[in-house]
Amino acid sequence: QVQLVESGGGLVQPGGSLRLSCAASGFTLDYYAIGWFRQAPGKEREPVSCISSSDGSTFYADSVKGRFTGSRDNAKNTVYLQMNSLKPEDTAVYYCAAARFTGSSWYLCHHDRWLEVWGQGTLVTVSS
Repeated sequence: QVQLVESGGGLVQPGGSLRLSCAASGFTLDYYAIGWFRQAPGKEREPVSCISSSDGSTFYADSVKGRFTGSRDNAKNTVYLQMNSLKPEDTAVYYCAAARFTGSSWYLCHHDRWLEVWGQGTLVTVSS
């Protein structure tokens, strides 16, 4: 069964950090581009970060640039999203997704129809 499973969400105070994990099963992430998206209550889903499968380049939304870092560990078949300096407006359900896509990370984040496999989401709440 092809699936992605996220973990690492939770409640954190403003200024704190969390690391989200996204583990793949049933397929190998090596040749897949990865996207992280989030959906806050009452809002549409938005891109957070995408990692290219071809050159490893990474796109970050302006709202998270400099605070969030995406990475991948192909040996563990897992991708990560390190989130630092968290703000209340980062509160959302975070999703990872994978695509057999060799284009740019920016294009993937803005054309999510390419994403084939989605995780179930993990809730991040930033509050004091």
